[in-house]
Amino acid sequence: MLFATVLATLAATAAAAKDKRTFAVLHHYGKGPLTTCRADPIVSPGGPSSHVHTVMGASNFGLNVTGELLRQSECTTALPKADLSAYWFPTLYFQDPVTNLLEPVDMFYMNVYYFFEPTNDDIKAFPLGLKMVSGDPMLRTAPSTSGANQLDPSKGPIQPVQITCPRTSYNPPSYPPDSDGSRAGIVDPNNQGAGIGFPFQDCDGYASPMRVDVHFPSCYNPEAGVEDYKNNMQFPTDAGNGKQDCPPGWIHTPHIFYETYWDTHKLLPRFQDLLGKKSPFVFSNGDVTGFSAHADFISGWDEEELQHIIDTCDAGHAGIEKCPGLKYGVNDPSTSCNIKCPIDEVVDGKLEKLPGNNPLTGWGLGGGDQSSASPSTPSSSSSDSAPNSASSSSSTRAAVIKVPSPTTLIAVPTSTRAEQQPAAKVEEEEEEPTQAPPSPTSKGVRTATVYDTVTVWETKTIYERDVQSPAPTQDAAEQPGSSDALHHRHARHHLHHARIPSRRHRK
Repeated sequence: MLFATVLATLAATAAAAKDKRTFAVLHHYGKGPLTTCRADPIVSPGGPSSHVHTVMGASNFGLNVTGELLRQSECTTALPKADLSAYWFPTLYFQDPVTNLLEPVDMFYMNVYYFFEPTNDDIKAFPLGLKMVSGDPMLRTAPSTSGANQLDPSKGPIQPVQITCPRTSYNPPSYPPDSDGSRAGIVDPNNQGAGIGFPFQDCDGYASPMRVDVHFPSCYNPEAGVEDYKNNMQFPTDAGNGKQDCPPGWIHTPHIFYETYWDTHKLLPRFQDLLGKKSPFVFSNGDVTGFSAHADFISGWDEEELQHIIDTCDAGHAGIEKCPGLKYGVNDPSTSCNIKCPIDEVVDGKLEKLPGNNPLTGWGLGGGDQSSASPSTPSSSSSDSAPNSASSSSSTRAAVIKVPSPTTLIAVPTSTRAEQQPAAKVEEEEEEPTQAPPSPTSKGVRTATVYDTVTVWETKTIYERDVQSPAPTQDAAEQPGSSDALHHRHARHHLHHARIPSRRHRK
């Protein structure tokens, strides 16, 4: 029996090295994101981050989080139950060209591709708690003279982000011809449906409004460790024969790729007059260019289950939930996993300023400096350790920080902000005050006494109407000559998201 077990282990390890790409898409489900929140436990642990993020994944997401804490979550937006990771990225806002007020754009849906690339290395599961950041939130100038991705460090600076704009027609083009990035984005020379920077046209492709794409590196340096997100990861390099390898001593992990779709097309009547001239969209960090697209990840995977997926599954667009032999199974897609943000402030409605008081920057509006707490610099006084919690319980304890909004509220749904108060305050929930967590470093944030409270995370079950699958349609952004094979039939897997408006079907 022992001999058979050893043989099975060796066979699984051998299977992890790949001669061709295999992949499976991680689908999310439920009503909207997990939360929309000015929190970033990687870059700004312990207090408010400099800008708002849209968060997907496990319900124990908060101001301080570890892989162990994520594994105690009660629910996740991911369909595979074994994935209790956290995925987040800057929220997209729309600036009304008439009023100049800012409002969040609805997130349409999100996919995370898990690619297992051709390599001579053994591909291993993420270590629990691995923290990664990809993209540069401070960029306001074009990262390259080409709109294409560049993911091989041996061939020059990494360019891991793009914005994809599927359209029924690319006449006129999405980006001004011959753009050098100083006044507009730059088209991908191999795919007219993608580029760097916000496009200047409406993204009206079937079931595919504007999409922000972020590639993550897949080589992990165990000497740096899971916490050192600035030094623990890099992209693999060309090893010949179509394979990419990691440096000696590094661990080759899955290559993950975020696709976040934003429902920009429904806003077209309000920015019709801007087409071809400028974009009305801005990231929550104040970036009007789109060059600063970025994303964050903390692994909360069951490592054994992820290794099984790496070794055995090539489910492709059907999704990880279709991989055979999943030990933990799949979540019920008729439910929803949502939590309250531990930062109590206004982030929605129609606002005069972005939460965090981030000024609009880029393309003639100034540089990228937004606050004394740079998004690219971790808080010097905060710790990534989880708040005190009983290890035997799946519940968590979290500080609820009520922040006076630096924005002027114009219109906010009353159901979400009825309790807003003009001064910094913390709501107490049957707990005695304890020592406050490290002071937030974001500019314009004031806090008074902070209490340790019982968990504020909430989950709720929402039952929604069954939806009919539209006929499979080739995505307008899928170009036969594209150099990147990552853009496939996106319209076919959006069914795992709650909103599927029929108006997307255009001929």
